[in-house]
Amino acid sequence: MTGSILDTIGRFFLLLCINNIIMSPSLFQDIVFGPIRSRRLGISLGVNILSTDQKICSFNCLYCECGWNPQKSKTEAFVPRQKVKAALEQRLIEAVSTKEKIDVITFAGNGEPTLHPDFAEIIEDTILLREKYLPVPIAVLSNSTMLKNEKVRAALLHIELPILKLDSAIPATIKILNNVSSSFNVEEYINCLKFMKGKAIIQTMFIRGSYNGQTFDNTTDLELAAWLKLIIELNPIQVQIYTLHRLPPATTLERVEMSELIEIRDLLTANNIKVQMAEN
Repeated sequence: MTGSILDTIGRFFLLLCINNIIMSPSLFQDIVFGPIRSRRLGISLGVNILSTDQKICSFNCLYCECGWNPQKSKTEAFVPRQKVKAALEQRLIEAVSTKEKIDVITFAGNGEPTLHPDFAEIIEDTILLREKYLPVPIAVLSNSTMLKNEKVRAALLHIELPILKLDSAIPATIKILNNVSSSFNVEEYINCLKFMKGKAIIQTMFIRGSYNGQTFDNTTDLELAAWLKLIIELNPIQVQIYTLHRLPPATTLERVEMSELIEIRDLLTANNIKVQMAEN
């Protein structure tokens, strides 16, 4: 099943960055949205289990499509489990009745979905709903920071497409690019990724620029050598590589060239790693 799913994703992933258009950061206003033509997943029915009017995330990435994290989060940061289930069920009923084209159900939305305290239970509900109404794969776009939680890992292992973030294997670059606190434990973050060895898709944003007086470039020889070594150890189902597509909250970032992505793609394929690459 996984091979055919990845082939379907691949056909649509090439639409990323069409015509070099950069779109502005924005929040999703609904619990269930779309379907939209996803940059990575084809025709995707999105599910946002976080607040619909604020971002909540354990990273504050310089390039995030949802913009910066709020300085102070509201108390009702998560959508209740039953509300998610009801909204998704209603939307699936509509899709079946109209024979709407949907390739995948994707948990993404306004931040990091695995932060939801009922994330594992919501995944259980979604598996049952898709089996009842629409037998399509389930994807979760995650920044990997909650892999230390056993319930989160178990839930991700029960879906077809756990897509996990890894923008660098060098701690200093992770701290800058993903804009984490000085206390963030990068070693723990990387070690927890290894729990998903052979079971996940790894997604990497390639970018360069500066922020708060610090410059970074995760395409240097040093960066790529460390990243490739870790990728080989993680043995992912697939690696997705891409660059800026939306206007980032940090204005001092720079896209990498397609020729550079091709070189990175070739590094992966030379090591028998399946890869999806964004095309302009």
